[in-house]
Amino acid sequence: MTIRMTSNMMSSTLLGNLNKNMYKMDSLENQISTGRKITKPSDDPVGVTYALRYRSQLAGNEQFQRATDTAQSWLDETDSQMGSAGDVMTRLKELMVQSSTGTYSESDMKAAASEVEQLKKQLVDIGNSKFSGKFIFNGQDYGSIPYPTAAGTDYAQVETDNTAVKYVIGENIQFQINTSGNEFFGMKGDTDNVFAVMDRVIAAMNSGDQSNITAEMGGVESRTNKMLAARSEVGARTNRVELVNSRLLDQETNTTTLLSKTEDLDVAEALIKATSAQTVYEAALKSSANIMSTSLIDFMR
Repeated sequence: MTIRMTSNMMSSTLLGNLNKNMYKMDSLENQISTGRKITKPSDDPVGVTYALRYRSQLAGNEQFQRATDTAQSWLDETDSQMGSAGDVMTRLKELMVQSSTGTYSESDMKAAASEVEQLKKQLVDIGNSKFSGKFIFNGQDYGSIPYPTAAGTDYAQVETDNTAVKYVIGENIQFQINTSGNEFFGMKGDTDNVFAVMDRVIAAMNSGDQSNITAEMGGVESRTNKMLAARSEVGARTNRVELVNSRLLDQETNTTTLLSKTEDLDVAEALIKATSAQTVYEAALKSSANIMSTSLIDFMR
């Protein structure tokens, strides 16, 4: 059965096609102006889902990167202070060797004892080191000074907070960044507690007791080795953080690439499509003008 085409039907069809072409042109122009394929959820519902997931991953990755940066800075500060403590221990051994050879006079011994006293104060300063306003050698009690500076403090009896300070640097990754003062300088009651050793060395130097100075060399060596081991542990932690941070940067690059493929526009391709859509639209306008200008009057002439 033949369907009769009326003028209204033709007009409606032509206007509908023109509107579709205009909508396509407007959509392409909007994409080109924003540089994005997806400007609203209806453009690509599945793509929007992926884009939200990628953005969530990037936000989490950024938080982990901030945590690793802070952790690395904390570890770098700890390593620097441990290095300074190592220099103090080296000088302490030099003074002990020199004063135990029998060549020092009484005044020389007292001068050496005075220098060891200053070295002890230097270790106290190192023990009270801060990073970002936090005492790095006092565990989770980093708001309190671990080695009080009040006169007469017996530093060999000080007990620092030994609980671990942990940062979340990745999915299900909690990482310890701190070393306690007792772990590094010695626990209360340890024979090689560096402050106890220095107190005994100072007393031996003031009394001119060379044999007692020599007897303390074992404690100095023992504590020095433990300090080196603690510093090595900090170095290992630093390497771990650097590896995690490198992995996070790779994940950020990969996720950003996926997000770009989902959201960002291929401008060259879009320009070609826009030009083609404009050509089609202009051709449709010209064709419509030719067809719709014809009426019954034209056939009655």
